[in-house]
Amino acid sequence: MNLAEEYLGIALNATRDSHESLNEVLDRLPVAVYVTDPQGTITHYNSACIDLAGRVPVITSDKWCVTWKLFTLDGAPLPHDECPMAIAIRERREVRGTEAIAERPDGTRITFVPYPTPLLDDDGDLVGAVNLMVDVTQLRQARHLRDQAARCRRLARSISDARTIRALTGMAEEYEGQAAQLAMSN
Repeated sequence: MNLAEEYLGIALNATRDSHESLNEVLDRLPVAVYVTDPQGTITHYNSACIDLAGRVPVITSDKWCVTWKLFTLDGAPLPHDECPMAIAIRERREVRGTEAIAERPDGTRITFVPYPTPLLDDDGDLVGAVNLMVDVTQLRQARHLRDQAARCRRLARSISDARTIRALTGMAEEYEGQAAQLAMSN
């Protein structure tokens, strides 16, 4: 079980039978977590949601997601009613293995992995959903920098000019250093 799944388990347990208030439990989690009703309207969120989304979600008004705008990884707009949380609620199933881009009101964008999970009662009726959102922006940037470094090294191996080889090797080392810094800060 990875850390995100562990945090999701804590949030799910809190929605079912916590002796503490749901808000208190959610606020202790270091990742963005929010809860919706069966129609997808936001009912609870933690402070990490504000940090991730760059805005304060509006309880009983915002639907499906706490973010301002959503995009697919290729940059196409992703309507909130087609986001992973909307799919999880509509199809009454967990949605895993997807990433999306959230745009904040200030225009900055982050890449995140959602973990939308429907909440069913003992009779199997949908009573809401929980979503945990993990910011993977720096991990994606580090991966891109490592890919750039690998390209520089492949190119350096394919040429014979010593000065160009040194320049490409230096670029590769710089990319690798930047990737390592991002990985350490994550």
